[in-house]
Amino acid sequence: MSETFLGMPAFPDAAKSAVRDRTLRRNLRHATRTIRDKRAAAVAELDDWQRLRAAGRQIKERTLRHLDGYLVQLEESVTAAGGTVHWAADAAEANAVVADLVKATGEREVVKVKSMATQEIGLNEALAAEGITAYETDLAELIVQLGHDRPSHILVPAIHRNRGEIRDIFRTEMGRWGRPAPDGLGDDPDGLAEAARLHLREKFLRAKVGVSGANFLVAETGTAVVVESEGNGRMSLTLPETLITVAGIEKIVPTWQDLEVFLQTLPRSSTAERMNPYTSTWTGTTGGDGPSAFHLVLLDNGRTETLADEVGRQALRCIRCSACLNVCPVYERAGGHAYGSVYPGPIGAILSPQLRGLQTETDASLPYASSLCGACYDVCPVAIDIPEVLVHLRERVAEQGGSGHRLERAAVRAAGWLLDRPRALAAGERAASAARGLAGAAHGRLPGPGAAQWTSSRELPELPARSFRDWWRRNHG
Repeated sequence: MSETFLGMPAFPDAAKSAVRDRTLRRNLRHATRTIRDKRAAAVAELDDWQRLRAAGRQIKERTLRHLDGYLVQLEESVTAAGGTVHWAADAAEANAVVADLVKATGEREVVKVKSMATQEIGLNEALAAEGITAYETDLAELIVQLGHDRPSHILVPAIHRNRGEIRDIFRTEMGRWGRPAPDGLGDDPDGLAEAARLHLREKFLRAKVGVSGANFLVAETGTAVVVESEGNGRMSLTLPETLITVAGIEKIVPTWQDLEVFLQTLPRSSTAERMNPYTSTWTGTTGGDGPSAFHLVLLDNGRTETLADEVGRQALRCIRCSACLNVCPVYERAGGHAYGSVYPGPIGAILSPQLRGLQTETDASLPYASSLCGACYDVCPVAIDIPEVLVHLRERVAEQGGSGHRLERAAVRAAGWLLDRPRALAAGERAASAARGLAGAAHGRLPGPGAAQWTSSRELPELPARSFRDWWRRNHG
């Protein structure tokens, strides 16, 4: 994942700090609730939404089952259309390929279309190390870049910023990257958008190399697809002489007919639009029209290992709509940075640990960054059962060990011992009933380091005066 996220604390520590930031919580609450209300209205317009959702899931499942064949077909189609395909096993290989391709053009700057894959591999940082400057052209990504910040949302990377903060970033930083902000720039959305448009225009007109991701890759024709709302992506895709697209191997759809399903579900789930204002497709190269050289970098970076997990692989169905973030009560309060990954929220809690492995404390904590309420599954346009994968990954974390999980296993073994011994269980129940005032006296907290921590954030149920066993013996002796 991106170097900008390396060294970040585990989710519990990061979230504890984030929830104390009142401005952050206010920004997130306003933005996520606005987006999810609009999404709900857009989805409600379609009588066949659930059938589209089921179709999307089936297409993705079929594609993942036969991914090896579709990858070969895609490479053949791209090559036949005049493009070049490069294979990258990990972030280092992908970054090296892109850097070499840019240097071969003699250029030292590129314009970029918003791309999760390039964030995942830390491409901007890798290019900077080679003396190449990458300019983000998506408005929200531009805000993040100018603010020396990290993205905190899949769809709206600068969701944690309000208009006043954006105005201050533009006033301070735009001049260091190119055309400065207009004098007297205020915080009205139109003025901020115009400042960004003027700032980016000069970069579009002089750029010789563009770098993009892809929402979808159509295997039968070798076509790459990007959907967006601003038009900056289309400028980056059509004006440069060389176009380099970096995409995960899971982005494939077999046919244009399959693509039709996602062009209905993605915009409604993400931007709450019936269709995206800009849907750009390109197939190889065409003389006199668009870039004269096209390179497709197919990225693995942990996806093959994820594919091998029968439960966890459903995370690869994700089409990056971000609907799950906007309904998640944990994300709304903690924000995206707490997840320590370019993929925040519920989908990030199951995707990042699988792509990166569960070796670090940060990744091992992510499957627990959820209340398992299930809202994420309800809104997912490809029906990823995120709660199921979260529980599955928690099992894997527990199997790996660690001090906290040793205590958990010890508690489970103790419970198993007790449940296998009816007399000991009965004695324990009587003791619990006798001490039922203890929890109330302790304001609902149980004694002991583990129990105290667990009960500090939960309300304990009232213990009955006697156990069911005693009640049964008295009434049905």
